[in-house]
Amino acid sequence: VQLQASGGGLVQPGDSLRLSCAASGRTFSTYVMAWFRQAPGKERMFVSAISSRGRSTVYADSVKGRFAISRDNAKNTVYLQMNNLKPEDTAVYYCAAAIDSGVYSLLYPTMKYNYWGQGTQVTVSS
Repeated sequence: VQLQASGGGLVQPGDSLRLSCAASGRTFSTYVMAWFRQAPGKERMFVSAISSRGRSTVYADSVKGRFAISRDNAKNTVYLQMNNLKPEDTAVYYCAAAIDSGVYSLLYPTMKYNYWGQGTQVTVSS
């Protein structure tokens, strides 16, 4: 599967952005989809993930209550709605995919993702 992330940009603190990740192929609905981010000089970190049918979602503590992940399997797309953005959210955001083998959703942050998108830059600055 090929992934194409989009929707990044430069925003002010408190603003919102919605990232999209479009996937190729006919098996999108069988994948766990996730968002990761990497800030300059830092390791890539987990942000959020959603099960193949959208029934389970997981968030990093730093984004809980501000970010929302969703997916539209008919459009082969996963979204990350980001509200109340903070300067510390500045990073390159990557979408990733892994076959949904039924693993417990709390393992999504640490499971192996086989496919990655190219990343989209999000900059939060006044």
